[in-house]
Amino acid sequence: MEIKYAIETDYNYILERDVHMHKELVQPKMNEKEIFIIWNEETRIGWMRYGYFWDNIPFMNMIWIDEPYRNGGTGKKVVQHWENLMKQKGFDTVMTSTQADETAQHFYRKLGYVDAGALLLDTQPLEIILIKKIYIS
Repeated sequence: MEIKYAIETDYNYILERDVHMHKELVQPKMNEKEIFIIWNEETRIGWMRYGYFWDNIPFMNMIWIDEPYRNGGTGKKVVQHWENLMKQKGFDTVMTSTQADETAQHFYRKLGYVDAGALLLDTQPLEIILIKKIYIS
């Protein structure tokens, strides 16, 4: 497995699969190195993208691993890779969220994320906000 920043040749891959991101934001996020592509040899097997909550705290917006590659530690490695990059940039806290009806909440808690609140929208299940301290050593 290899984790690389998304580049121009990944644009259509992201656009076709990440249905939650507005297409006008794909290129700017790629330019800012805020999207990673996860590779297994020569095959893209997923992606991770992030931004900044309050323009201040790194916030993992989306991680996706294709079904055949799940439950083998890939997601954990991607999150740890991202956390280490955020530490290198001088951040001591990271955040993410997941819907209450998704099993991802258990994945994040196993990685040390703790519940920090929730958001309730009219058309969505409860969104759980999770936070983790990543102290700089």
